[in-house]
Amino acid sequence: MDTKLISIGEAAKKMHVSLDTLRRWDKVGRFLAIRRSGKRFYRLSDIDKYLANLTLEEADLFLLAKKWASSAGATEPDSLFYCQNSAVFQSRLIKLEKTLGTVSGLENIFPLIVAITGEIGNNSFDHNLGSWPDISGIFFGYDTNRREIVLSDRGQGILKTLKRVKKELSSDEEALKVAFTEVLSGRAPEARGNGLKFVKNIVMQNDIDLFFQTGQAELNLKKGDTPLNIQRTDSRIQGCLAWIKF
Repeated sequence: MDTKLISIGEAAKKMHVSLDTLRRWDKVGRFLAIRRSGKRFYRLSDIDKYLANLTLEEADLFLLAKKWASSAGATEPDSLFYCQNSAVFQSRLIKLEKTLGTVSGLENIFPLIVAITGEIGNNSFDHNLGSWPDISGIFFGYDTNRREIVLSDRGQGILKTLKRVKKELSSDEEALKVAFTEVLSGRAPEARGNGLKFVKNIVMQNDIDLFFQTGQAELNLKKGDTPLNIQRTDSRIQGCLAWIKF
């Protein structure tokens, strides 16, 4: 059992809930904290258990997508979110475009949101074609009320993809930085990096936030960010996970 303790702020981030929610859960006994010097701390093992036991009704899109991409067992996600091939994804992307087009305040930006969603989703199919480690396809869900879109896959990940042409890459963090910053040739798999550079440019110029994880590296990106905020995380996912907020 992992007895490592983390702060309430770190716990809230991992569980995708607010600090106030964790404080309230502690008070009512739903999710207990460990008190030290008047501060709340949480066991990583307790958080992992909480995430592993989430149901479709209890979880939000981000946690569902992350749980699927990081789980040891290979199973297809719920059919509501599962795009087993690019044709299904394109069909649902068209529905997303129509839906976002009716949301007040997104009149000028929704085509850009659809464009980066399409780029990220298409990357999953293009760069794992014939090489899916277990479950092919992607998780794709969105909530216009919460103004978020989530995509994930159980593919090879960016490091393995780019290492074919940049053999000197040795970590997920390096690969993620290259994918979002370096201009590479148009040949596959290098094109993956150029696609994510397109995503980065749109996010940095508009009121869009992006969280992107591959392996144990994660990027948090918003309008005007420079340099890129790439960090190593304790949690690992098999392929890629993207969370777009607008």
